[in-house]
Amino acid sequence: MLRRFAIIALTKRSRAGSEGFSTRLLFGAGKQGSAANNTVTVMSLAACIAFNRGVFGRRIAGVVFLLGVVCGSASPQTPAAGNSYIGGEVCQACHPDVWLGFNRNPHFKSIASGKETPENTGCEGCHGPGDLHVKGMGDKSKIVRFPQLAPSEVLDECLRCHSKDFGKMQIRRSSHSTGEISCISCHSIHKSPEPQHLLADKERQVCYTCHAEIRARFDLPFKHRVNEGVIDCSDCHNPHGAPMATWGSAQSPRMVTHGLGNDVPCVKCHSDKRGPFAFEHPPVRVEGCPMCHDPHGSTNARLLPRPAVFTLCLECHNDVMGFGPRLGGIPEPNRRFHDLSQPQFQNCVTCHSRIHGSNVDSLFRR
Repeated sequence: MLRRFAIIALTKRSRAGSEGFSTRLLFGAGKQGSAANNTVTVMSLAACIAFNRGVFGRRIAGVVFLLGVVCGSASPQTPAAGNSYIGGEVCQACHPDVWLGFNRNPHFKSIASGKETPENTGCEGCHGPGDLHVKGMGDKSKIVRFPQLAPSEVLDECLRCHSKDFGKMQIRRSSHSTGEISCISCHSIHKSPEPQHLLADKERQVCYTCHAEIRARFDLPFKHRVNEGVIDCSDCHNPHGAPMATWGSAQSPRMVTHGLGNDVPCVKCHSDKRGPFAFEHPPVRVEGCPMCHDPHGSTNARLLPRPAVFTLCLECHNDVMGFGPRLGGIPEPNRRFHDLSQPQFQNCVTCHSRIHGSNVDSLFRR
């Protein structure tokens, strides 16, 4: 099958007119290659332009690079020579266990709609054309087998249909994708025991497969009740990647969803802490809730990282003189005010009870 390639002519003349160059990328008619091959070819060419042509070359290389990404990702799945689409009904002869339950699979809508093209319908929508596979009596080398694909190839196959999902717009830069965690590491397409999302197991168990240290934190005395099924990991995290967080940029929170627009996910449940407030507590707005709380679990009440409240406050407020028995710098209304050696002053929120923000007092008092 012949494919019409693009012709890009890029020309630049120097101001003096003494030097110039004309670069022409001519992709003539030829046999259609795979999306990956086309992409690699264009990206390699972009690298050559950037290396040889300085600043302007790097700009042009960026355009060519983007062209390669777009062309490579948008190319449809193309059958090999002599292979063709024959429909998924023939698959039931060898795969009856998959076929019998396929009508309850979300992917069955590609068949039920009757509107999809052969390369996007049923079994062949994911596994490619099955003609040679059937003629070869189940030859596994003639069909797309996902366990044999690299994680990036699995992602490319799935995104042929799922790239339109808004929740997956950051998937290529997510920690899972960059860590070579493929879609089938978490999803079981044909034998999912879960009623939603085709997960390979209960959501928390899927996450615990890799995040064992987080599983241990959910067994601490104070934690979010994930193990009890009250909330799930996806209530706070997007496993397919999330935009850059608007808080705690120094810590770069990974795959944390935004709550109520662009706020921390905590406010989806703790809405009384959202604000905006007339008097903001800067760590809440800048660093986010994890500055003072460990969201996965803690040995201390209120998910605090320290057992005594004042020791947590002193991590930031240690530059103000007067904390301690000497009282050297804080204007105090009476003797020994703010003396942290005294038990009544060791719980800061006894007085500063509106510590997340206040509309009436700049010191967050009642």
